[in-house]
Amino acid sequence: MQRNSIKIACIILVLFFLVSSYRYEALIQPANQETDAYVILLHGLGQSSRSMEKIGKSLSSLGYKVVNVDYPSTKHPIEFLADEILSDIIEPYSKHSQSKIHFVTHSMGGIVIRYYLKNHKLPNLGRIVMISPPNQGSELVASLVDSYVFKKINGPAGLQLGTDEHSVPLSLGPVDFELGVIAGNRGFNPLYSLIVPGPDDGVVSVERTKVAGMKDFLILPRSHAFIMKSEDVIQQVIYFLEHGAFRREAQ
Repeated sequence: MQRNSIKIACIILVLFFLVSSYRYEALIQPANQETDAYVILLHGLGQSSRSMEKIGKSLSSLGYKVVNVDYPSTKHPIEFLADEILSDIIEPYSKHSQSKIHFVTHSMGGIVIRYYLKNHKLPNLGRIVMISPPNQGSELVASLVDSYVFKKINGPAGLQLGTDEHSVPLSLGPVDFELGVIAGNRGFNPLYSLIVPGPDDGVVSVERTKVAGMKDFLILPRSHAFIMKSEDVIQQVIYFLEHGAFRREAQ
């Protein structure tokens, strides 16, 4: 009975924090100065490009050509999102062979780009920053995959973010590109401590954001739902794109 109560509480919170989006378009924000670099933004499961607007405006103000993507994250499995939808989005920019293409992702967006790069070559790939990515799956998802409400809200991709044999993140192996990972350690509900071991952001444990091959890793006191809108996170994203490492106080 206690376990069922915990699951119900978790589902309610997931419903509160995930706002479904079914649009599919790339929104280019005009740069304020000339630059050769693109930055493609990928939101998380059940969210939209609006969740990445603050990061996009900051990058655009620095002269980056920002592509803030809306994709139907709850409608298709990760394989389709990467091989079909993301491929179509990237194609026009990949033709500019002299222009670097960076990526900034939140949550499942990081898994979508990992799957894409596992199966596609991108010669002008730049750097990637993943914010709160479930790189080793999420115990919270694993505990909710049997729930009808969870399946209905999060769709096929949501079911692939667990920690079992169906986990897409666990099937991808190490990364071979310049990657910086930012993890949060401020969970928004104590109930999750019964499901997610160790420090977590409310959805993903700090340890499960990591992936072999990443260049740098940073923990900030933020929660999963709002971490990508935090000014300190945005400044670290910019610093990594420019320097290939996060900024430490000692620097």
